[in-house]
Amino acid sequence: MSMRLGSDAYHRNGAVHKTAYFGTLQIGSPPQSFSMVFDTGSGNLLVPAADCPSQACHTHTRFSQKDSQTSQDTSCDGTDMQPGTAPARDEVTITFGTGEIWGRCVQDKICLGNICDRGSFITATYESNVPFSAFAFDGVLGLALDGMSQGPDFNMMERLTKAQALRQPLFSVFLSDDDQEHSEVNFGEVKHHHMASELFWVDVARASGYWEVAIEGIAVDNQPLGICAGCFVAVDTGTSELAGPSDVVLQLAQRLDVHSDCPNYDSLPRLGFQTAGRILNLEPRDYIDRAEGRCEVTLMPLDVPPPQGPLFVFGIPFLQKFYTVYNEAERKIGFAVARHHRQNSHQSTALLVSNVSVSEKAKPSSSGFLSFSYS
Repeated sequence: MSMRLGSDAYHRNGAVHKTAYFGTLQIGSPPQSFSMVFDTGSGNLLVPAADCPSQACHTHTRFSQKDSQTSQDTSCDGTDMQPGTAPARDEVTITFGTGEIWGRCVQDKICLGNICDRGSFITATYESNVPFSAFAFDGVLGLALDGMSQGPDFNMMERLTKAQALRQPLFSVFLSDDDQEHSEVNFGEVKHHHMASELFWVDVARASGYWEVAIEGIAVDNQPLGICAGCFVAVDTGTSELAGPSDVVLQLAQRLDVHSDCPNYDSLPRLGFQTAGRILNLEPRDYIDRAEGRCEVTLMPLDVPPPQGPLFVFGIPFLQKFYTVYNEAERKIGFAVARHHRQNSHQSTALLVSNVSVSEKAKPSSSGFLSFSYS
């Protein structure tokens, strides 16, 4: 099943800069519809509650629990409730990069297209004005691993996998880089027509809940720099930027030699990240903000202390370059060069480079079960 959905974007210097991708989900009986960002960087389903007084809630569709015949309160600590007992903890606080929400925990019928199951989620009774008031979508559908969820019943992919509701226990993401093509999140299948290269797999590195992999280093024009060995990369569909350790970002800015007035923009190198014997390359337009005759590296400083760091976060600029597949059961991420209508074969070949002899082959996949499209 395929649904064409929306994206949030701004235009500058003739280029489209997409900041979020979102689609529709239904909750309750009768169903209440919400626009949701599909976020691999968070682990819970979150929607505003009908009684939330915050301005951020009032600018979006809110969930009315009393209007759902199948709704019931549940525990926010992820433990099962005995019939007739009160929740062990009836409110939870969830922090995001620049804001937070408070909310109650509810269990109800949840539907993605024609796939429905019963699961737990958070209804926000408070949302901070920043950043939630500015969002074009109502809520967040967390697609991170279960380590980031309140409990197994809060994690949609774990529930669908356990129920064998998908033909394969995975989902895949293709993000468009202009307005001439549609983006897709596909549940249960890999879409080969979105790939311009082989698909290779990398094990999830740690049990943090993030979809993160270890990197062997960073390269410039396929030449390893010998920095950031032992770093980790979290692949985050809910983030609009690229971010990394501040000392590494500073070193990269010096190595890339980006001139602020842009005279060398056309000769800037590819910036690559080494993992599983490959180099995943970004082009200058992915890591440079070029506006009004000024150029600057757009890698944001992000200092996550050990043991979670050093950590890079790869958001939309990376996901527009690479088609990604998230296998929940096997804890693996698949990467392939994304096939875009403006991209020729030479460009595709330059984006994914093998830097060692590797015999790993892409895993086969059967036809899928459910897909969402974004415009």
